[in-house]
Amino acid sequence: MAKLLKGKEVVESLNERLRIEVEKLKANEIIPTLAILRVGERADDISYEKGAIKRCEAIGVETKLVNLPADVEEEVFFEKLDELNQDINIHGILMFRPLPKHIDGEKARNMLSHEKDVDGCTDLSLAGVFTNASLGFSPCTAEAAMEILKFYNIPIEGKRVAVIGRSLVIGRPIAMLLMHQNATVTICHTKTVDIPSITKTADIVVVASGQMESVGKEYFKEGQTIIDVGISWNEEKNKLCGDVKFDEAENIVDAITPVPGGVGGVTTSILVKHVVEAAVKTKK
Repeated sequence: MAKLLKGKEVVESLNERLRIEVEKLKANEIIPTLAILRVGERADDISYEKGAIKRCEAIGVETKLVNLPADVEEEVFFEKLDELNQDINIHGILMFRPLPKHIDGEKARNMLSHEKDVDGCTDLSLAGVFTNASLGFSPCTAEAAMEILKFYNIPIEGKRVAVIGRSLVIGRPIAMLLMHQNATVTICHTKTVDIPSITKTADIVVVASGQMESVGKEYFKEGQTIIDVGISWNEEKNKLCGDVKFDEAENIVDAITPVPGGVGGVTTSILVKHVVEAAVKTKK
């Protein structure tokens, strides 16, 4: 039976460190603040927003909510985004995407100040990830996966890692973060031939396929660590499931993140961590 790499313990450790840093900032009259910019009423956005607010409150980070109607004029949206960029009391901005079709999403993404891009979505932030330079912040989910490996002392240097998925949210960024830690990384995707033959040679497998329970026992071998990034609602089972067939993998591998209770909760803490780090950079 595999060891469960639970996110709760990681979150508690992160939160303890962040509370101390927030106290130092407040003693220096800096109130770390996250602005949440949401357009429309998407249920998944609202759910994540509530989780982010709750996590901020637990650590002592302030939040400013900017909720705009789905039919907001593009000009008005960009004016509001510019206001947040210019507001010296705002240290981080979480901008929910995708935006409505009438708003230029690429323009919005790159108009966001990279110093406040705590979700790591701008081209400049991603360039920092790829070049290992301090140009912004890493995408939160990718960094959350790394934080779990670090917390549970999973060796990375010199290890073989297979990443299933090549998105800019998790696949490619985490491949870069792993390589910065001297792992040997192979990225698999929809055009990769015989993915199981690749994943079975890996010490660590990061699954971000975006397809619920699409990765089963044929992908794994004994001794591996599995990071399952996916999360979807399984109507047939009436529960949340990951991209990995957990029941099959758990009986084979050494360690695996559960879904729910794995990467997701850590992702929110990483978002707040980035806000605190952005505030630290403004310290007098």
